[in-house]
Amino acid sequence: MEAIATCMAREILAGSFGPGDSFPRELDLCQRFDASRNRVRNALAQLVSAGLLERTAGRGTIVREMSEWQLLDPLMSHWVSGLDAINPDLMREIYAFRLSVEPYVSALAAMKANAQDLARLERAFEGMVNTANDSSREAHAEHDVAFHEAIYHATHNLVWTQLGSLLRPSISQLIHSTQQSAQQHDHSHHRASLDRHRAVMEAIRLRQPEMARTCAERVLETAARDLGFSPDHPQLGHRRF
Repeated sequence: MEAIATCMAREILAGSFGPGDSFPRELDLCQRFDASRNRVRNALAQLVSAGLLERTAGRGTIVREMSEWQLLDPLMSHWVSGLDAINPDLMREIYAFRLSVEPYVSALAAMKANAQDLARLERAFEGMVNTANDSSREAHAEHDVAFHEAIYHATHNLVWTQLGSLLRPSISQLIHSTQQSAQQHDHSHHRASLDRHRAVMEAIRLRQPEMARTCAERVLETAARDLGFSPDHPQLGHRRF
């Protein structure tokens, strides 16, 4: 059942089915997955619980609007973590969240980080430096994710720390997409990205909240350009905390 639910959820999250689209009938899904109707029905119930699907008499099964998707559901985090590609609209929503929140989180980290937090941040950054020239960029992206997760952790706020962990798969998807886009650039582009991340780390280490906020905004604004987004686009809803 879990494998069936995972496969169906990832198809929606990747954009194979969009909001308002009809989802395949139970019998068709039974044939596709070679599974009993009860197993398929239970798998569909998981997607309904996560806000991806709505089942109503007369209409069948419909993909719900993205605003109804429960991105903080642990099941959703699991489904997102295995995606090869993500729905562009969902990617834009995740980016808008990061642009609004992470500069504030970075400023808070600059006020709260201790020696252990700084060591964790430095390890992640060193990993980024050591893998900067890897052709696949996969390892580099993982260290990049660890760098940003370390910033959430350094706030020493229970909600921000848990939110950073829950959203790790979503943030990872965004960073991997950014890395793939950045492969088109030369080494100077990658060095500049490292310099921007180093500036965030140094601002946190020196306990300079406003500088940490500004440097984090620069990191995210560059990521937006790599993804083909405009940071000032109204749809991204950029606002300062």
